Amino acid sequence: MGASPWIVSDELWERIEPLLPRRERRFRYPGRKPLPDRQVWCGILYVLHTNIQWAYLPKELGFGSGMTCWHRLRDWNEAGVWRRLHEVLLAELNAARKLDWSRCVVDSSHVRGLKGGSPTGPSPVDRGRADTDGHGTPLAVILTGGNRNDVTQLLPLLDAVPPVRGRVGRPRRRAVTLYADRGYDHDRYRKQVRARGIVPAIARRGTEHGSGLGVYRWVVERTFAWLHGFRRLRVRWERRADIHEAFLKLACRLITHRQLNSLC
Repeated sequence: MGASPWIVSDELWERIEPLLPRRERRFRYPGRKPLPDRQVWCGILYVLHTNIQWAYLPKELGFGSGMTCWHRLRDWNEAGVWRRLHEVLLAELNAARKLDWSRCVVDSSHVRGLKGGSPTGPSPVDRGRADTDGHGTPLAVILTGGNRNDVTQLLPLLDAVPPVRGRVGRPRRRAVTLYADRGYDHDRYRKQVRARGIVPAIARRGTEHGSGLGVYRWVVERTFAWLHGFRRLRVRWERRADIHEAFLKLACRLITHRQLNSLC
């Protein structure tokens, strides 16, 4: 049997540990020794995978209290740990030629926001939007209210892709072709996609189904299926959008890490 999904492997931890902010040691009133970051990280993953409430996080597993894990998740999110980890993993994939820059695929998925909070909007629903490469590796993800039209978020999603290093020359941020469904059909946005040096391949409204784009678009649908495998992401329980978004980005980093070992 394999290890539990909330146990951080040595290989992944070697990438994570250098990115975590250092806590200053208090000499006069040191207080209780803080729990090691690796144990807290495992506690956060336990919540992400099981959807257990923070207050019920099992202390006997050595993760510390739920509030300790919540505070570290918040602090690491504010410190940009997820962004830097994403850049590290994408650079490794790029260096190994495991990113498919011939195309990128965008799509969105709804998440129920039972406790409301920004940015759910008038309806208690979030919409996560993802941009993947041709293999389904997440290049960018953003969270908006469910009432925001897909096409209005296309350019922010493309611009959210970080500069990807790992190979000789300038960092890369753009695929050759963009594939999207009818929700992104608007000539004004096609022009702006072309202005970014990307060829838009977007299905037209009012045309019969069977455009043939599904041959390429299925990878982003599979990525959303992977994301929904993290039980915490199926329903938004957090009132604070930054906490839910931190979970979403963490899940994307875990998927990206899997790609390092799974792609040939």
